[in-house]
Amino acid sequence: MQLGIFAKTFAGNDPRPVLRSAKAAGYDAVQFNLACAGLASLPDEIEDEDAVIARIAAAGRDEGVALVALSGTYNMAHPDPVKRRAGLTGLETVLRVAAGVGIGLVTLCTGTRHPTDQWARHPHNNDPSAWADMAVEMSLALDLAERYKVELGIEPEQANIVQSTQDARRLIDDMGSSRLRIVFDPANLFERADSDSARDMVARSVGPAAGVIAMVHAKDRHADGRFATAGQGIVDFVDLLARIRATGFDGPLVTHGLEASEAPAVARFLRGIMS
Repeated sequence: MQLGIFAKTFAGNDPRPVLRSAKAAGYDAVQFNLACAGLASLPDEIEDEDAVIARIAAAGRDEGVALVALSGTYNMAHPDPVKRRAGLTGLETVLRVAAGVGIGLVTLCTGTRHPTDQWARHPHNNDPSAWADMAVEMSLALDLAERYKVELGIEPEQANIVQSTQDARRLIDDMGSSRLRIVFDPANLFERADSDSARDMVARSVGPAAGVIAMVHAKDRHADGRFATAGQGIVDFVDLLARIRATGFDGPLVTHGLEASEAPAVARFLRGIMS
């Protein structure tokens, strides 16, 4: 199991020093974002794209940091179809970069009906039309993923259309594509909870995700709902990793939601659990 971190945890728009900082903090892998190469996270197009691809790939190789995922998030359930089409255009650019660099996973956001914040809950998220629009968008995204031979990772989020691993499994079954996978983040499976109920929620969520987990996120949450740095909240990471490993998962464990100054301590905490 590789230990990774969001590359955006570290300041900079040049991939080489960003990845060097990740390595120095104790991480062997990153979930990369094109912002770390001085670009928009979801660019419509990239000037001199081949050179950008070569620069990112060389940075990962030379710094000894695996690029295990690339962010391609946009609001796949946005109420405006024009916004969804623009997001899909950007996603194709990200997929092209991922394929060129050799990154096998692009992460997505299944979206929300909220018009300005793709991570915000909206009362219409549970309308059948919201799921239908997202599913159409996902089908188009999977056509692109097949073209570029890259997997797509969806992360169940309380504020999004896909809220649980049960929802994610339903979508994967509906899509019928082996390129659609789950990003398992324990802190996004619940909001307010105590440690026992949080552990129970994680336990009940692992089963539906078994066999289709592409990556695990190490993010934490306080009992009152606030997000926390891994190890500072109520998520039982020992129990989580034991359950995830029991499914046969041996992929990347990637932390985020922390300051760069916290990264070394979190690496030590997670490595202690992993070993």
